[in-house]
Amino acid sequence: MDGSTPVRLTIDGQEVEAPAGSTIHAACEGAGISTPTLCWAENLTPVNVCRVCVVELEGSRALVPACSRPAEDGMEVRTDTERVRHSRRMVLEFLGSGVDLSQAESLHAWMEHYGADPDRYADEGHPVERISEPVKVQDELYVRDYEKCVLCYKCVEACGDDAQHTYAIAVAGRGFDARISTEFDVALPESACVYCGNCVGVCPTGALQFKTEFDLRQADQWRPEEQTVTRTVCSYCGVGCNLDLHVQDERIVKVTSPSDHSVTSGHLCIKGRFGWEYVHGE
Repeated sequence: MDGSTPVRLTIDGQEVEAPAGSTIHAACEGAGISTPTLCWAENLTPVNVCRVCVVELEGSRALVPACSRPAEDGMEVRTDTERVRHSRRMVLEFLGSGVDLSQAESLHAWMEHYGADPDRYADEGHPVERISEPVKVQDELYVRDYEKCVLCYKCVEACGDDAQHTYAIAVAGRGFDARISTEFDVALPESACVYCGNCVGVCPTGALQFKTEFDLRQADQWRPEEQTVTRTVCSYCGVGCNLDLHVQDERIVKVTSPSDHSVTSGHLCIKGRFGWEYVHGE
């Protein structure tokens, strides 16, 4: 088949046409069929670790990850069977039973949709024991809270081949001891980190968080529903990176970048991400 010829497949009984090279996830989204994701992002390479996007594929023994499986002509895909729902519910429950998902806002609606209840794994009279360790605050730019880390690898991808090419962090340990770490677990200021904040930008759970946001949350003053977001262009150089300024109480509280922007693809450098405090003249 010509590489430019669209592929035609069936999703939940609906005939769908998708551009050549599309994934099942992209085909679903194009057809208006929402699929939950956690480790996937449009500006990162799929790593297939969270498994919340799995679907049934006719002829396949196992459920397949929609985020990375290429769509092919003649495929018959089902996204809402009992098997799929059960798998997604179990993944969400296992994640929620091990870490704090209170700030994983993208998952809350899906957990309710699938009836995921992480607390059902608790013994009678004993609550679920989630990861517990102090937040790492080693500078004034961002913090690391491993109680919220689901090992989605998005921060590792953003620090590595997909964006920054710094390779300051990677997965260390095995099994239950697996964690995101700097090389030899040195303090962040002593690592290869260049503080671009791209890891913070892709974190879906709040495990990596702007220090400004963290401080406001600690003071119970973080009010995203009252924030305005204004798009502008970074003033530090001539590249033309777009910035989204998140403003609360007439003060910038964090800066992000649109993932579909042709210049940044959602990624910034330290100046664009954190160099905005001069606006407040402090």
